[in-house]
Amino acid sequence: MADTQFPQSDLPKLPEGRGRRPRQPGTPRTVAALMLREMASTHGRSALGYLWAILEPVAGIILLTFIFSLALRSPGIGTSFPLFYATGMLPFTLYMDISQKSSVALRFSRQLLAYPGVTFVDALMARVLLNSITQLMVWAVVLTGIIWIYRLDVILDPPAVALGFAMATSLAVGIGTLNCYLLSVYPTWERIWAILNRPLFIISCIFFLYDDVPMPYRDWLWYNPIVHCVGQVRAGVYATYDATYVSPLYVFGISVVTLALGLLLLRRYYRDIIND
Repeated sequence: MADTQFPQSDLPKLPEGRGRRPRQPGTPRTVAALMLREMASTHGRSALGYLWAILEPVAGIILLTFIFSLALRSPGIGTSFPLFYATGMLPFTLYMDISQKSSVALRFSRQLLAYPGVTFVDALMARVLLNSITQLMVWAVVLTGIIWIYRLDVILDPPAVALGFAMATSLAVGIGTLNCYLLSVYPTWERIWAILNRPLFIISCIFFLYDDVPMPYRDWLWYNPIVHCVGQVRAGVYATYDATYVSPLYVFGISVVTLALGLLLLRRYYRDIIND
């Protein structure tokens, strides 16, 4: 007996999405889960673990205050050594912390990236968001503590300070994302980058003002983007400080270029990196 033939239009349609499922993009739940995982591994399950994030810049500020107060009568601007060095240490510490944490995001979440619901963007976003929130907390605690302990009469410009925070954060994210690729593909780059970063503490205007640097070194120093971040924060803390040399466009430009390049390279090669 011949097989019954059905018209093609009468055949039942298979539900869409059956078979090979496409890779789903990251979700806020995925990023939140990665953030909780890092909080437990980096700062411990107790809120006291965050105390170390505050003590690190505080220890540096105390050390700089002790050393330079013995040799100088007053800081580069104002009368408070702790406040002056805090406005230099906090942007620098933020940049170093977020860029370093972002650069090892793939290494930290390597095993989780094997799951279809987790992408390298999720890993980067989790580290950036968590450490940005942590540094914002550190800034608030340290600056408020110094002003309150030393009874300082400070006229803060919150938008200017926020701009400095945004500049340092964007720079850290851009550099960290590009290094996330470079460190994964070229292991020796980690040591080279560490060597290149060592002079930054000295040439980022942490314990001196950009305006006090003689020419032509001042022009050379301008190309260090961290100098602009520090200058912007000090302009927001010191009402009389006019940081005309600061260029947010320069810092954000470097940030966008390095971030775009890093994301492009990671999108192309991150599967090879995690499978290597």
